[in-house]
Amino acid sequence: MPEQRPPLPPFDRERALVKVRAAEDGWNTRDPERVSLAYTPDSHWRNRAEFLSGRAQIVAFLARKWNRELDYRLVKELWAHTDDRIAVRFAYEWHDDSGNWHRSYGNENWAFDQDGLMTHRHASINDLPITEAERLFHWPLGRRPDNHPGLSDLGL
Repeated sequence: MPEQRPPLPPFDRERALVKVRAAEDGWNTRDPERVSLAYTPDSHWRNRAEFLSGRAQIVAFLARKWNRELDYRLVKELWAHTDDRIAVRFAYEWHDDSGNWHRSYGNENWAFDQDGLMTHRHASINDLPITEAERLFHWPLGRRPDNHPGLSDLGL
């Protein structure tokens, strides 16, 4: 039986919202192996100027990312959807090993197979240095609490 990752396409607004929140929750675990399971074994990514293919490369990329981007907290928001594609915008906050904080903003375009696994992820991201006082994401590491404001609520 093939792997499935509900909700499955075709996406309506409600299913797309669930898919986006599931992706946010997964990435907030900062567990590369767990996150990689949301993608097809041969998934293709463009992340900034880096091109990846397959789960092994995704796991290696995410491990490097979260070793560098400390205290990572992410918020995603649905931008648009079709039957098998979702576009999101996102922001995440993190600091480097010198304690310098950043807020990274971006957009992602996702394509899914019939089993709800992501076949393609295209991410465009910009980093903004911020002070610790400018941080907006203060929940304990892990899943963003349901009552924490989203991007639009925060004016991002």
